[in-house]
Amino acid sequence: FQKHEFFVDMTCEGCSNAVTRVLHRLGGKSFDIDLPNKKVYIDSEHNVDTLLETLKKTGKNASYLGEKSAQ
Repeated sequence: FQKHEFFVDMTCEGCSNAVTRVLHRLGGKSFDIDLPNKKVYIDSEHNVDTLLETLKKTGKNASYLGEKSAQ
C-alpha cells in the first residue's frame, strides 16, 4: 500500500477519535494519527479522493499533503 499523508484540523482527543471512527468504517487500511501536528498517515488501497472524503465526514477541515515514502 502507498502511505498517504493528510492534514486534519484536529484540536483534541475527541477529534482524533472521530477520525478513528470514520476510518474504521471505511475498512481495509492501517493508519497513524499525529494529533499535535494535525496529521493523519494512512496505508490503504483506497484512492486519495475516497480517503479525503472519509476524513471530511468528521466535519473537520482536511487536505491531502502527499505520499509518504515507506520507512
